[in-house]
Amino acid sequence: MAQNGFYPLARFKVLDLTRARAGPTCVRQLVDWGAEAIKVEMPGGRAGDGMGGNRNGFDFQNLHRNKRSLTLNLREPEGVAIFKQLAKDADIVVENYRAGVKKRLGIDYDALYPINQRIVYGSISGFGQTGPYRDRPGVDQIAQGMGGLMSITGLPGQGPVRVGIPIADLCSGIFLAQGILVALLEREVTGQGKWVHTSLLEAMLSMLDFQASRWLMAGEVAPQAGNNHPTGIPTGVFETKDGHINIAASGDDIYGRLCHAMQREDLITDERFATSRARSKNRDEIMDVIMPVTRQKTSAEWITLLNDAGVPCGPIYHINESFADPQVQHLEMAQPVHSKALGDLTILGHPVSWGDKRLPLRSAAPDLGEHNEEILTSLGYTTAQIADLSQRGVI
Repeated sequence: MAQNGFYPLARFKVLDLTRARAGPTCVRQLVDWGAEAIKVEMPGGRAGDGMGGNRNGFDFQNLHRNKRSLTLNLREPEGVAIFKQLAKDADIVVENYRAGVKKRLGIDYDALYPINQRIVYGSISGFGQTGPYRDRPGVDQIAQGMGGLMSITGLPGQGPVRVGIPIADLCSGIFLAQGILVALLEREVTGQGKWVHTSLLEAMLSMLDFQASRWLMAGEVAPQAGNNHPTGIPTGVFETKDGHINIAASGDDIYGRLCHAMQREDLITDERFATSRARSKNRDEIMDVIMPVTRQKTSAEWITLLNDAGVPCGPIYHINESFADPQVQHLEMAQPVHSKALGDLTILGHPVSWGDKRLPLRSAAPDLGEHNEEILTSLGYTTAQIADLSQRGVI
């Protein structure tokens, strides 16, 4: 039971071996729902953990909230021994090393299973745990390119464009969290844990969604479509009197509503645009017809008019404008948290509500090794033993 409500995953313990972004994204899903996580870090820290070395920066604080920190040198046998002590009582381990690293360290699923048969072991790699690329280093942009996303992003003829967020990292983390939760549900029936894993490449291919099916089922290689939807016409960015807005008017019903709202009922029966097939064939022409109409009113006027008509539309914000929007403020996605090092902060909250409430963040990202004494004391180590481990670089 949390101070401000019940956290549904509070009974689960996570050992977090992750770095960079994909693995921490997975653990963030679990800890935001209340799981207890120990972030296992190298003594002295490492730049990859701090996303460029800045532990107090916005990136690290966003990724590693709601955790405790234990420094542990897993290249030392005593460090591995301590980790295995923690694993005896853990429910989940999450790591995103290259595929073979965990085995060399002696902390892979096969090494932990004899200690704790109920453990759920989650792994993210660049390209998969097996196969010809298993040992390659993988990062988000490489996966965006190999997964095909960069070839369909950007304006037609522009050349490949990366998406503005690390979408392969984020999605692989979220997918792994789903897999871990399913494994925990299965464990309730079988009593056994499981190794579940995904990769940046698999996540990226999955996120292609209908564009992947378009190729697999119809043999169509999707081109760049820019701001215009590749199949639902007219959907895209439209100029207004004072800027731009998004309008999504795919499907005959919504297209008809758009035409009525624009007072261009003639476009409903125009044979060039009367059906979805015709609009797709004449996609550039219909945009050329609609754009002069949308330029006649301001963005705010069109957003009010079209929403009242039941046509999906919205502004195109800069990020500061997004967080100033009254709906975003109502959703309370910007959450307060207190940091020992930085004081009061505001960072992103979890996007899923529990009933009618958004679960509050419990703590800011921890200082390096902040909980060493607390965690090791719980394992039975004395103050003198902890000091000795620290002096010898094990913690």
